[in-house]
Parts: sequence; C-alpha cells; structure tokens
Amino acid sequence: MKFDELDKKMRVFETAADYCVLPGLFMVARLDGRSFTRLTKEVCQFEAPFDQCFRDLMVATTESLMTCGFRVLYAYTESDEISLLFSLEDQLFGRKLRKYNSTLAAEASAKFSLLIGEVATFDCRISQLPSVELVVDYFRWRNEDAARNALSAYCYWTLRKECLDEQAATKRLLGLSVRQKNELLFQYGINFNDVPNWQKRGIGMYWEDYEKPAINPITGEDVVAQRRRIKKDYDLPMKDEYSEFVKRLL
Repeated sequence: MKFDELDKKMRVFETAADYCVLPGLFMVARLDGRSFTRLTKEVCQFEAPFDQCFRDLMVATTESLMTCGFRVLYAYTESDEISLLFSLEDQLFGRKLRKYNSTLAAEASAKFSLLIGEVATFDCRISQLPSVELVVDYFRWRNEDAARNALSAYCYWTLRKECLDEQAATKRLLGLSVRQKNELLFQYGINFNDVPNWQKRGIGMYWEDYEKPAINPITGEDVVAQRRRIKKDYDLPMKDEYSEFVKRLL
C-alpha cells in the first residue's frame, strides 16, 4: 500500500471525532489546575488562603495564553482557574475543539511548570455561547464564584489557624449563610469588606491602546506611536457593574 493511501486510511480514525465551533458562536475556554491543592499546600507551601506569589504565577500564565496565537478579547483568573473569551473572528485550527483544548492545556501547563519549577498540569474545556448575554452571564458566574469561594476560604483557614483540624473546621462552617460567615470572621477581627478585591473578585486582563514616544525611521523626527498592551485589572467591579464591564469589552 502506498503511503498516500495508508495516510488517508488511518487519518479517518484520528479525525472522525473532530467537532468545529460554528461561526457566530462565542467560545470561552476554562482551564483548571489539576491537583493544585497538593501542589500549593504540600509541595510549594503557599500561604493560605491567598498568596500573592501564586497569584502572580497565574497572571503570568494567563498573559502567556493571550499572546500564544489566539485572538483573546478578555481573560479572567481566580484561584487556580483561567477563563478566556475568544474573538468571533478567531479561526485558528479551523475552530476545532480538540485543537483548542489540547493546545491551551499544553500551553498553560508548560508555562506554569517553567515558572514554578515543578510539574503542573491544567485541563481545558470550551463553552459555546450563542449570545452576548450568555457570555456576560458566564463571566458573572465566575466572578461571583470567586467571591463565594474567597469568603469560605477565609473562614476555613481562620478556623484552621485557631487550631481546628480539617474535619472540625469543615463541620463548623457547614450550613452557614453568607451573613453568618461574615460574622464569624468579624469575631476574629477580620472585616471581609477590607479583603483585597483581587482575592474576592478575581483578576481581569484585556487589551488597551497606549501612546509611546518613538522616532520616525525615515525623517528622524520625534513622533508618538500607537501600541497595544495587556491591562491587568486587580480591582474588578461586581454584580451588575461587572456585567456592564464585560459588555463594553464585547
């Protein structure tokens, strides 16, 4: 059998499960760290509940994903997860889901591993969203998830630092409302409103235009050049204000 015939015969098995995202559908990728609890608490021993060094590693990994060939309009990271909103015009890999999932997971895993000096892996899944409203709802969902998780994490680690073991701290928080969790923290001298916003709301990253002094290579005159850079927003709004913020990016 000639190679061309063999290649055609076997390629079918490799591509039979290919699914492409239809034109007009927004794609949002969500990447999650695999076994990051062990990595951050046992291997690297980052500070709990939040560590600025770990935050910076996630921001750097997110920035790498925004500049590795995809047309990313907006990126959002909280805890050990990253969400990426792609332009409707992004046609990389013919919009094949398996290529997006595998490439993004590989890029994030490689970048984070190099930064931290340990083996770290991410998984990836793509949401296909047919409207601007659903895109906004997606990021509103992750934003509010960040706030909920931050409150629970502060409560849990406050109790752990008060010498409660893992089981006792978990049991103490079981069934508590948001108001009750805030009261619990207040009893230990913590006002959750004073917690840094990046911990409660996550971090947004998007492109912005800026002006940079330059020299015209032909005339040698001083000019102002237009450039683009990634804006890192550590003070995101919440609720309806955040929804409007995401709409403006679209």
